[in-house]
Amino acid sequence: MKFAVATYGTEGDTRPMGALCRALMDAGHEARLLADQATLGTASALGVPTIPLAGDIKGLLQREHAISSVVAQRRGFASMAGALAHIANAHAESWLRDIVRAGEDCDAIIVSGLAAFVGLSAAEHLGVKAIGTGLIPITPTAAFASPFLPPKWIPKCLSFASQRLVNQMLWRAFREKTNAARAAVCGLPPRRKLWTRHPMLYGISPSLVARPDDWPESARMCGQWMPPTADWVAREALTDFLAAGEAPIYIGFGSMARFDPQRLLNEMIAAVAGRRALFNPGWSGADISTLPPNFHVIGDTPHDWLFPRTSLVIHHGGSGTSHSAARAGVPSVVVPFAGDQFFWADRLQRAGVAGDALNGRKLRASVLAKSIEYAERAEVRSRAQALGVRMRPEDGLRDAVVAIEAMMSGSRSITT
Repeated sequence: MKFAVATYGTEGDTRPMGALCRALMDAGHEARLLADQATLGTASALGVPTIPLAGDIKGLLQREHAISSVVAQRRGFASMAGALAHIANAHAESWLRDIVRAGEDCDAIIVSGLAAFVGLSAAEHLGVKAIGTGLIPITPTAAFASPFLPPKWIPKCLSFASQRLVNQMLWRAFREKTNAARAAVCGLPPRRKLWTRHPMLYGISPSLVARPDDWPESARMCGQWMPPTADWVAREALTDFLAAGEAPIYIGFGSMARFDPQRLLNEMIAAVAGRRALFNPGWSGADISTLPPNFHVIGDTPHDWLFPRTSLVIHHGGSGTSHSAARAGVPSVVVPFAGDQFFWADRLQRAGVAGDALNGRKLRASVLAKSIEYAERAEVRSRAQALGVRMRPEDGLRDAVVAIEAMMSGSRSITT
């Protein structure tokens, strides 16, 4: 079978989709991935055919742009939805045209992230199966509130309502431009209602988020989607640093870019208090020349190789990093900035492998130092190790491929 896989977001959004494409290819299928050019490196290294989509997600996260201000100032969800929609709305017609072209000889369109609505429209136009995927559980449930809202804000009785409300708000932010693209590219009529009946596969561990009992059968928790790293070789400088002393702390905030990186780094240096540390600057733009000798700077390094060699992980609470730290069996210190990061911080705290989430905008060394001390406690390490033991047997990619093959054995037409 042939699949076109379309997503748009940061590297944390695209990398798992590249892994899913590789898994489909290894199972004997064909797959091609459409995403932002700056995020396609991992997929290309895996030998996945790629097609760049218009846009510049990295540039939009820099400090002079509107979306970066939303992240930095931690505005409400409506502002975040509008900022995210701005990216997709600016390129809706271009993305839809590219996805339709890539999907013309395919059996299904697999959609994710900011490209989901135009991807669903492409599947509708082509008359093929649409399969939704995600790293954030957005299928409505009474089990927990929308992951885009801070967990402590929403009473349990309003969980289901919050999920539906947020999903509808997102659709309203995207609807006008999506419908304009549907008409211009495909000649499709305007769509008024949000898609709700297509299957959803989540690259989420059931050990972190148990599958809700009220989910439809078409929604599935598969487990984390990680690119294979068997052939990856670490640089000698990194292996030498790891061998030179006790397991270091890892510090990295992935694609987060709109915050004061130097102030945050200074607080980190003070809180680490001479411990050995690995620092991945990611997209932060931090000045690494100011780092003391106990810090070793690294670039993009596979988490499943690195994290088991660390003592704890200080991170922003992205879905991928949260999963990888938990799977490695090490505690976390979570400094969320925006979006679903607060949800994952809460999940790690509920699992007993992290303390309270910290405020990245107002982070102080004294507060961070206490969180590090909490993560270093024997009972926290023990819980982290036990969680890792539960998660490591999960094979999220295999589960997803089996589920997709089962879906494709049924009707080829898109559901509404």
